[in-house]
Amino acid sequence: MLNLSASLLITRLVTLVVAFTVHEFAHAWSATQLGDDTPRLSGRLTLNPLAHLDPLGSLLLVVAGFGWAKPVPVNPYAVRSRTPAGMMLVSAAGPFSNLVLAILASLPFRAGLVTTFSPSQGLLPSVSAFLLEFIFINLILLFFNLIPLFPLDGEKVVSYFLPPTLQLRMESLRPYGPMILFGLFFLGSFASFDLIGTLVSQPALRILSLLVS
Repeated sequence: MLNLSASLLITRLVTLVVAFTVHEFAHAWSATQLGDDTPRLSGRLTLNPLAHLDPLGSLLLVVAGFGWAKPVPVNPYAVRSRTPAGMMLVSAAGPFSNLVLAILASLPFRAGLVTTFSPSQGLLPSVSAFLLEFIFINLILLFFNLIPLFPLDGEKVVSYFLPPTLQLRMESLRPYGPMILFGLFFLGSFASFDLIGTLVSQPALRILSLLVS
C-alpha cells in the first residue's frame, strides 16, 4: 500500500465503497424480489457499505485492484420456489451491477465531457484518472466474479446452463474452488501463462477501451 500514490489510494477507496456495496446490494435485492427474505433479515438489503465490506477483501482491492465483499446469505429453496433460474439470476445480479457502474462512469467520455487523460497531481485524482480506474476495477470485478469456480458468482451462472451431469461435476469441485483459485493466482505469478489475467484483465482492458473511445 505504501507504493500507491495518494490519488490512486483515494480512487480505489471510493471505488471499493461504491462497487462492493452496489454489487452485494444487487444480490440482496434480486433475492428479495424472488421471494427470499433472508437478505433483509440479515441486514444486507441496504446501501450502507458497513453491512457489506470484508476487511481482507477490501484491503486487497486497495492494494492489488481486486478483492471481495461479504457474501449475501440467500436461501436457495425460497428463490427456486419462484423460478428454477432463481439462483442464477441472483448470482448474475452482482456482476451485472458492476457492468452498469462501468457504463455509467463511461458516459462523460462518450458525451465529450472528459476528452483527454489528465494525470493526477498531488492528493486528489483528476476526473479522467478517477473515472478510468473506477471503470477498470468494476470491469475487473465483473469478469473475476464470472469465473465458474466456487465461491464466485460465475459458478452458479454457468452451472444453470449445463446439463445435469456436468452440474454434478461442478458441485463436486465446490470444496476445492478456493484452492483452485489460489493455485491459478500462484501460477500466474510464477509461470509464463497467466490464466487469471487472460480471463479477467485482458477482457476488462478491451471493454474499457470500447467504453471510453
